[in-house]
Amino acid sequence: MYSFSVKTGNKEELVDISFQVQQFVRDSGKSDGICCVYTPHTTAGITINENADPTVQKDILKGLGHLNLESVHFLHMEGNSPSHIKSSIIGCSEMLLVESGKLVLGTWQGIYFCEFDGPRTRKVMVKFA
Repeated sequence: MYSFSVKTGNKEELVDISFQVQQFVRDSGKSDGICCVYTPHTTAGITINENADPTVQKDILKGLGHLNLESVHFLHMEGNSPSHIKSSIIGCSEMLLVESGKLVLGTWQGIYFCEFDGPRTRKVMVKFA
């Protein structure tokens, strides 16, 4: 298992972590298998989406913002229930295929850490089997 930190600078942002995950897979010495990328945080997520146009990440956050969760009166005392809900929608992990030592991603795909309650320093865990 490999883990690394992601430091976010905004309340909400998507951070491309494709390089760190691919580097771990390459350094593992294994060529084929399944790679799990996971974050153990209840107000963050992991997703795979387009990495060619940075406006896609902004549009994802904008779209989630249109859920207007901040206008709902939630019972959770910390005041970050919208972040918990966005994390549940996105999910905390992704499974990827690995072939010949490389992540099997589409031409325009990247792996993103999704921050919904930052800025913070977060943990990402990667397992390749």
